[in-house]
Amino acid sequence: MATTMDMNELKHAWRMLEQRLDRQHEISAELLRTDRLNRARGQLRPLTWRQSLQGALGIGLIVLGVSCWTANLHVPGLLLAGLLVHVMGLAHLIFAGLTVVLVARIDYGDPVLVIQKRLAQLLRLQGLNTLVCGWSWWVLWLPVVVAFIGLGGAPADAITPMWVWISLGVGVIGLLGTWRWQFHRLSQVEPDANRCDGSDGIRRSQQLLAEVAEFERE
Repeated sequence: MATTMDMNELKHAWRMLEQRLDRQHEISAELLRTDRLNRARGQLRPLTWRQSLQGALGIGLIVLGVSCWTANLHVPGLLLAGLLVHVMGLAHLIFAGLTVVLVARIDYGDPVLVIQKRLAQLLRLQGLNTLVCGWSWWVLWLPVVVAFIGLGGAPADAITPMWVWISLGVGVIGLLGTWRWQFHRLSQVEPDANRCDGSDGIRRSQQLLAEVAEFERE
């Protein structure tokens, strides 16, 4: 009889120990999830700030572009420069707005897989943003300078200075070289390593989410 009672007590104690271990694991998992998600959220704050600045730059480019081309409808070169600056200003503003909205839509209470999908979308958008609004400055600075010059107006028969054509050629060469370099990196085994496209914070967030997912699978 005593042996039976001892066995029942032992089983009860074992069950209690298992329950405590399970509870401890749940607490550890929740603490790790909370810590990693808070850090992941923090990694995206600099991206939001940068995109806010990009949006402000976009508004400035739009104002400059509109001011230039509306004042120089009779000068093809200035008209084209103003329109180009106007369009690129819109691009800067749109990409910045989309990025900020996508960051804001990430709900860190969602399952890890859902958050990872949001981050993957954000990473693709940031790559496209870099392609359109980042690399374009190899050439875009030139129409910006011309647009500022055009604010003072110019005669319809004004000749485009030689330095403009030279600078444009240098910018195009730089842009093509950047494209070639980036496509070469994408062809490597580890194309995501050490990239300089402003997506570092997103990638660090992905790594933190991967740690949470791995812990939850254990």
